[in-house]
Amino acid sequence: MMKCVFVLTAFVLGQSIAAAGDPALPGHHPLTQSQAGSLLISELRCGACHSGIERNSVPERVAPNLADVGERLSPDYLQRFLASPSTAHPGTTMPDVMASLSETRRSQIAEALAHFLVTQSKSVFRPEPTGRIDLQQGKSLFHSVGCVACHGPKEDLSESPPPKRNDEEEDEDPVLAMRKAIKPIAVPLGHVSAKYGVRSLSEFLFQPLRIRSSGRMPDMKLTPAESLAIAGYLIGENAPPVKPLVPDAVLIEKGKKHFQSLNCAACHSMPGITAAPLIGGLKTADLTRGCLSKTSAGSPRFNLDDLQLRAIAASLQEEETAYSDKVALAQTLTAFRCIVCHVRDDFGGVHDARNAYFSGSEIKLGDDGRIPPPLTLVGAKLQPATLKKVLFDGDGVRHYMATRMPQYGTENLKTLPDLFRRLDVLTGPEMTIPSSESRTLSEREREKSIRAAGRELLGDKGLNCVACHNFNGKAAHTNQGIDLPASYARLQPVWFNNYLRNPGAFRPRTVMPTAWPNGIAAHKTILDGDTDRQIEAIWYYLSLGTSAADPPGIRAVSTKLTVDDEAVTYRGRSRIAGFRGIAVGLPEKLNYAFNAETGTLTAIWQGEFIGVNRSGQGSGEFHPAAEPIALAQDVSFVALADEMAPWPLLPVMTKEARTNPDPLYPKNVGYQFRGYYLGESSIPTFQYRSGTIEIEDRSVAIGTEDRRRLKRILQFDSPVPQVVWFRALVGDVTQETDRDFSTDRLRLATPATETKLRSTSDELKRSELLLRLRIPPGRSALELIYEPLKK
Repeated sequence: MMKCVFVLTAFVLGQSIAAAGDPALPGHHPLTQSQAGSLLISELRCGACHSGIERNSVPERVAPNLADVGERLSPDYLQRFLASPSTAHPGTTMPDVMASLSETRRSQIAEALAHFLVTQSKSVFRPEPTGRIDLQQGKSLFHSVGCVACHGPKEDLSESPPPKRNDEEEDEDPVLAMRKAIKPIAVPLGHVSAKYGVRSLSEFLFQPLRIRSSGRMPDMKLTPAESLAIAGYLIGENAPPVKPLVPDAVLIEKGKKHFQSLNCAACHSMPGITAAPLIGGLKTADLTRGCLSKTSAGSPRFNLDDLQLRAIAASLQEEETAYSDKVALAQTLTAFRCIVCHVRDDFGGVHDARNAYFSGSEIKLGDDGRIPPPLTLVGAKLQPATLKKVLFDGDGVRHYMATRMPQYGTENLKTLPDLFRRLDVLTGPEMTIPSSESRTLSEREREKSIRAAGRELLGDKGLNCVACHNFNGKAAHTNQGIDLPASYARLQPVWFNNYLRNPGAFRPRTVMPTAWPNGIAAHKTILDGDTDRQIEAIWYYLSLGTSAADPPGIRAVSTKLTVDDEAVTYRGRSRIAGFRGIAVGLPEKLNYAFNAETGTLTAIWQGEFIGVNRSGQGSGEFHPAAEPIALAQDVSFVALADEMAPWPLLPVMTKEARTNPDPLYPKNVGYQFRGYYLGESSIPTFQYRSGTIEIEDRSVAIGTEDRRRLKRILQFDSPVPQVVWFRALVGDVTQETDRDFSTDRLRLATPATETKLRSTSDELKRSELLLRLRIPPGRSALELIYEPLKK
């Protein structure tokens, strides 16, 4: 095998820190003055009114949706905000379009606009919450899931000292001093209690992209209960009283005219109102007048400081040239504030003032267990499909980290995968994967040798990787690090190879040790101490996935979970529910499994609940304690082209084909899991999307002890009328009545809707039951009844 010698110093991370970019923008970004000005022009939407503004490399920022503004915002706050945006909401990007008017006139116009906008909502503003609020939970979540990275803390933590960084020394060096001198980003929230009620803020926090689709306020993947807790905490117990606004017909009409004359439609779409034609460009404009002037008359006035004005002027004076990929990436990471949590090259990272608010459950992992990973070379690190899952779906493998990876919306980050791929290039030795099914004896012998070596290296008599990393859901006994077999599907082999040789080059002072210092193997007896072959053996062994035998040292602990008076929900991998399986045990001794990867009910069984191999919630594999009725694991909802279109099936991997041929399968057919929350009797309601339809999925036990059934309630929320197909049953399906269908072990009662029972193969006894659902706009629901049958 050809040996490769290479040097890692070219991409050592975090050994230096660059001075912050232009101060027109906050935080530790790398942008020059003109680059910062270009981003400001984009973020302030100057192109909504001015012609000749080239589209920025960053996806366009869109103004908030005003469709339900009267239901979301306090009418008193709305009037004050319209009259003087920066007074009501310091730091807002909304310009003051009435800056030159008298206070009396501004108040009159703001009142009329408020009456007009309130009438665009179907219901009125109600500040009261819909349920009990856990303020302590809200405080904890706000200070742990990542909110403080952009907004700053509302209060200090306990009196205990904050955790030290891995790189923090007693004698501070100039690099650390420079980092501390950079002011952290702090988007103010002082206006929130006057702007929202607990109810409307909770709804916004749960689905912020519905209102602010451009993703600058991302989706933190909160459940409704978590959203309510944070909303209650932010607004507090002494929210100001709200005076209802009773719309006046005369003011409504005046408000509509003001909305048109002030050209609000340039940024906010409103049915029946069109934006004014674009005015002249900014390149040749007199910047001492108009929008950028602090004394202009008749123009919108932005509340910009001198640094921001100079940056915009520098951008406009610069010769127009297309930005490089490096600048485009830097602007995107700055606009979406990715670098308040992540390091990229020598910029960004968690500010020292925020350090104490990043935590994790695995203290021994140090910063690796609580600080989000670097973005340096991430395009060379993650497989393309994995990178998209992380960016678009907030997917992650660090279950021990409290900070969550937000979701910004696919459209908003769609340029990032290609930018990372083009910029992040890493070289190193290639690793060839042997085949146990090879026709040549030498290849089969090589496979046996490398497989045994990989297992030994991972085990406690080798490198003891299993001491700190879980393995196929079985908990490690020292730390609960990333599950090792997940590495093969997630990581690119060249990055993996480089990382194992020198982990500290990728994450300085990481707790991850190196077994090949200076490229020399520490274990001389395994594969003759050949570094290349040892790393290749580990990579091959991880490629075996769930079929890999446990390395020596795995201490699997089998635990049986039981159900008492309330439902029990357990998350973990399972052969009946996939890698993102969820098992639910009901007090009535009826249990089911749900595959969160595809949004599918995958098994039902009666009697005892589950057995698990774990050392912590959701960290291990589970299996039903009784024989389950297995159902299909493919996605359940699809918008088929027609009734004859084939159902998109979950990709199947084998020993010969270990790579997933369609790793974005669920997303490619419109599915996205959003989490779940616990309701009455701790019964979970799963939340997911199919295309533009929001779905809530809850199952409860009904019937008597001798005839127990599972009632599944599906609730839909659709923006438009549409048709979607639901795959209800697969196998040897028999139709008993117009609404009742069965297999040998399960009867299904369907709602009154169009059904289609069709063959799935040449085998006569293999068929699938499809339901054609006509989903109306707004909320709707249907019920299905599953009845286990005795053999």
